[in-house]
Amino acid sequence: MSRLNLHAIRAIYLFEMARTRRTLMQSVISPVISTSLYFVVFGAAIGSRIQEIDGVSYGAFIVPGLIMLSLLTQSISNASFGIYFPKFSGTIYELLSAPVSWVEIVLAYVGAAASKSIVLGLIILATAGLFVPMRVAHPVWMLLFLVLTAVTFSLIGFIIGIWADGFEKLQVVPLLIVTPLTFLGGSFYSIDMLPPFWQTVALFNPVVYLISGFRWSFYGMADVPVAVSLGMTLAFLTIALATVIWIFRTGYRLRS
Repeated sequence: MSRLNLHAIRAIYLFEMARTRRTLMQSVISPVISTSLYFVVFGAAIGSRIQEIDGVSYGAFIVPGLIMLSLLTQSISNASFGIYFPKFSGTIYELLSAPVSWVEIVLAYVGAAASKSIVLGLIILATAGLFVPMRVAHPVWMLLFLVLTAVTFSLIGFIIGIWADGFEKLQVVPLLIVTPLTFLGGSFYSIDMLPPFWQTVALFNPVVYLISGFRWSFYGMADVPVAVSLGMTLAFLTIALATVIWIFRTGYRLRS
């Protein structure tokens, strides 16, 4: 196997990271403000009625869910826009004809998108500490879930960016699928609070496993066993990676 072209990976990665500095308001400030508003609105409106969930204050309880909400949407957005613009401008042909393998392309684009999302997640975590007292019981596991989720959904965003043939399609999956699933996946409540039938239905929501594992890393409480959450996260990562491999092997929408 040939060695990775680290220079190419670094060049694409730095170019994508530089785009964040040019769109700082949209990439960082806007998500942080939006998440802060969630704390204010939900903390005041619902927190006054629900004091604690399993011994954790409601304001602190929703922190992992809010971080996950931003992480999922921003990972998809960063990666989809990153690969879609070369397609839109036609520079994708230069990239495909350059001595750069698909592994290096994916590492650069997905790595940059995941890096942005991880930094944003850590900023939101720090911001949350200004609103509510909280703790991170398992910091290593927290970082593991953070990284795995960011990489997985950056891969999904990469797939969406290749699939999309218009700017409006870049927003379809995040707005109509990911965001609703996140809201229904236990971001603001525990699925144990639902009636038995709806608890069973909720288990078919893949985001439940992501939020549950991430919340466990904070407070040691989870809707599903943490091993199941980790296994599901790795399964999503494997499926997304297999799809990317198939895209490059078949050339699906790369040259059209």
